[in-house]
Amino acid sequence: MTTPAALYRNAVDLNRFSNSVAKRIAVTYNDLILEAVDRLRGIDELSAPAKAARLRVILAQLKESLEGWAGASTALAVDELQGLAVLQSEFVEEELRKALPLKLRDQIRSIQISPQFAQFVATVDPTAINVVSLSDDLQAAVTGAPATFQLTAAQGTTITLPNGKVLEKSFRGLAESQADLFAKTVRNGLLTGESTDKLARRLKGRLRFGQPGSARQIAQAGGEVTAVANHQVMALMRTSINQVANSASQQTYEANQDITKKYRYTATLDTRTSAICRSLDGQVFEYGKGPVPPQHFNCRSTTVPIVDYEALGFTPPKPGKRAAKGGMVPADQSYGQWLNNQSKETKADVLGPEKVPYFNRLAKKYGPTDAIRKFVSEDGSELTLEQLRRRYGSPS
Repeated sequence: MTTPAALYRNAVDLNRFSNSVAKRIAVTYNDLILEAVDRLRGIDELSAPAKAARLRVILAQLKESLEGWAGASTALAVDELQGLAVLQSEFVEEELRKALPLKLRDQIRSIQISPQFAQFVATVDPTAINVVSLSDDLQAAVTGAPATFQLTAAQGTTITLPNGKVLEKSFRGLAESQADLFAKTVRNGLLTGESTDKLARRLKGRLRFGQPGSARQIAQAGGEVTAVANHQVMALMRTSINQVANSASQQTYEANQDITKKYRYTATLDTRTSAICRSLDGQVFEYGKGPVPPQHFNCRSTTVPIVDYEALGFTPPKPGKRAAKGGMVPADQSYGQWLNNQSKETKADVLGPEKVPYFNRLAKKYGPTDAIRKFVSEDGSELTLEQLRRRYGSPS
């Protein structure tokens, strides 16, 4: 059994897409903050009563503007997520089709995606409504109708961010908290005699209108009320895009279980991958019986189908490649194997210097793939150094 190589590259493309959407939302937010900062510059010369009145107007306008930003950001996210769901299902369908001989390609099934799918993902809190969603197979059994493979609005309500919230609530919460932070920062600064020029630099950092760079670079240029908010926007969009893409992919895989009966959890091979995703990388599960990304905010992992070439009766193609920090590696290389081939410095960057000897020892005893999984407990949390000592003794 093997996996088309393009499905590994897809995870990289999704990360780039999430960065582009996050940048659009973050820049709009930043512009509102920059406009409010500019309006602050003229209040130094006003008398105390006039200054207080002017400040109240500025803060009220910013709060209203950020409320509008939250609504507009949700609408933009819904459009992008809906389009992504369609594109991702079509991409997976096409890759499965290309993986088969010409005579079998017509067997690939498409899925139907509800026009309200992304709207429900982004705006409907599953704890606030009573949602009953029968699986396609169960629905067919109950009604006697043929199974229809869909990604429904009801399924969208079951998708929430790792903290249980939906995008709309998250954007509104961010807008409210940042408006409060702006007001508190300005009032405290003025009470302590801080000049508006100094206060402006603290609020916006080095940020300016039309700031060039990636979403991350723009965030790094920001100040107290832009940098953290920009990183939160990136986390929200990366996580939501990961959720929707994986939902569309999994639904398409499950619609084609005569072609693929299992999937492989696939993490990103670099130093920023979380402990839980490092341990899950390369593991194979049956559909509906294993974990799927995102496992946490900013999760970059994905799932890829394993095409059962042997059961289909023909020779599988040569294994492809997957992206990794430092260059392409064989598609079947696990995170543990990748890390085992890295320098001592890279291993220390991933695990911490004190844990590297444990990894090296466990890799020799169990192999690097199993070794990396021994660093994670049953609940997915990373073991501490003291827990490793109790389990495995001295690494020497």
